[in-house]
Amino acid sequence: MMPPRDPVAPADDDARALARDLLALPHAALSYLDAETAAPAISRIAFGRIAGDGLYTFVSALAPHSAGLRAHPACALLLGEPGSKGDPLTHPRLMIRARAVVVEPDAPQRPALRDAWLRQHPKAKLYIDFADFSFVKLVPVSALLNGGFARAYRIDPDDLLT
Repeated sequence: MMPPRDPVAPADDDARALARDLLALPHAALSYLDAETAAPAISRIAFGRIAGDGLYTFVSALAPHSAGLRAHPACALLLGEPGSKGDPLTHPRLMIRARAVVVEPDAPQRPALRDAWLRQHPKAKLYIDFADFSFVKLVPVSALLNGGFARAYRIDPDDLLT
């Protein structure tokens, strides 16, 4: 008996372009493990891809996902929104498994991150300098693009950063 064929294809140029389009979204769903219980949890986060540096979010220490990411750095992101019409499962989405690395407030790269973040999220100017907020780099481990019905691709983590 033949083993089942893997329905997920390697990425082609069109799949990589669609993944880059989804990475331009300003928010994502973040899956993380609760700091105290290690139970799975999910949150909506601000999201940004900073050219030449990687994927980031900016979170308050008051948010449960902040403590969760510090205690358990393994996490996952979901980018993509269903359209206003049709079956939501036919709309593209990108799932990224990642490792969270907290950028401490005194890190030398924080001023450059701050400037880049404000270009993408200008309304963050209201709270970007609050002491309880930190940048979190989300280092991709693997990625899966669902481009719609019968269009699933494995995306190389390096393709998410270029």
